[in-house]
Amino acid sequence: MSDSPPPTDRPQALTAFFSRPALAVARDLIGARLAIDGVGGIIVETEAYAPDDPASHSYGGIRNRNRTMFGPPAHAYVYRSYGIHWCLNFVCLRGHAVLIRALEPDTGLAAMAERRNLDRPRLLCSGPGRLSQALGVDNSMDGLPLDRPPFSLTPPTEPAGIATGPRIGITRAVEQPWRFGLADSPFLSRRF
Repeated sequence: MSDSPPPTDRPQALTAFFSRPALAVARDLIGARLAIDGVGGIIVETEAYAPDDPASHSYGGIRNRNRTMFGPPAHAYVYRSYGIHWCLNFVCLRGHAVLIRALEPDTGLAAMAERRNLDRPRLLCSGPGRLSQALGVDNSMDGLPLDRPPFSLTPPTEPAGIATGPRIGITRAVEQPWRFGLADSPFLSRRF
């Protein structure tokens, strides 16, 4: 964990937490609790993206698709991946964002199971597309602040054992160990 305060329900603390490079924020989000409209769980996997990173949507500057990444910190950046799945990211410093890859679901399991047409908790939120479908994420949430509804984000209750490795599903900058996860969690999208 870094020395910056973890996210809380106070807007200033949340903004301060996200006003850092994505690499630091991605690690510190492991073990935090995320809910959208009361449905969610514990963040167990993230990936960091920065403006000088060729795998990042912000690489090359502002465009219509990535405009939110250049906005204020502590906001959601939502985009559609491969024209199929919505992906939820949290904006950090200008051009920095953290992809939320997996949750350990524990609240609103019935709603998640219905949205995913699936009853296996381990598979409800293990991957960014699955997570977004289970939590009801769509493009209407792009640019929304994380310090008010429908979002609820609270800090980890205890330090998490962190695993690190290369990011998944990208073709550029694949060597960067910018994927973080709760060590040995069965809810990861892929083992480290």
